[in-house]
Amino acid sequence: MQVCDILTAHQVSVASEQEGVVRSKADALRRLAALLATGQQGVKTEEIERVLTERERLQSTGVGSGVAIPHGAMEGVERLIGAVLLCPKPIDFDAIDGAPVSILVAVIGPKRATGEHLKTLARISRLLRDETFRKRLLGASTGRAAFELIAAEEGRSAS
Repeated sequence: MQVCDILTAHQVSVASEQEGVVRSKADALRRLAALLATGQQGVKTEEIERVLTERERLQSTGVGSGVAIPHGAMEGVERLIGAVLLCPKPIDFDAIDGAPVSILVAVIGPKRATGEHLKTLARISRLLRDETFRKRLLGASTGRAAFELIAAEEGRSAS
C-alpha cells in the first residue's frame, strides 16, 4: 500500500497564514484530526483528536529528523486514512532526538487492521528517510503541491 492510497490532496496541509498557522503539538494534533476526518462518514474530529492525543501520552511519535508519525486505531473507521501536515516553522513535539518537528504524517485505522497499519507506518518511515525528499516536501507552498510531491516520489520509488 502506498501513502497516497490513504490520502487525498484535501488531507494535506501546510501550516501557513493561508492554510492556518500551527504553533504547538496540541495545535498540530487538532489540525491532523480535522484533516483525517475530511470526507469520512460518521468519524468525528474530536474522537480522532482524542485517539491521537492518548497515543502521544504513551510515547511521542516524533521519530527524529524533524518527522512525527502520530497514529492510532478506533471504532467506526472502515479503512486506513492518512493526513499530512507540514510546518515550515518547526514545532516542539518531544521527538526522540529532541529536535523540533516539521513533517507530520498521521494515520488512523480500524482496530482490526493491525498488520496493515504497521506496514503503512513502515512505508511512511521509508518515504521520509530521504533527507532530499524531506527538504523538497517542506518547500511545498500548499497542501496540493505537497500531495503531488508525495505522489511523484512514490511513483519514482515504485519503478
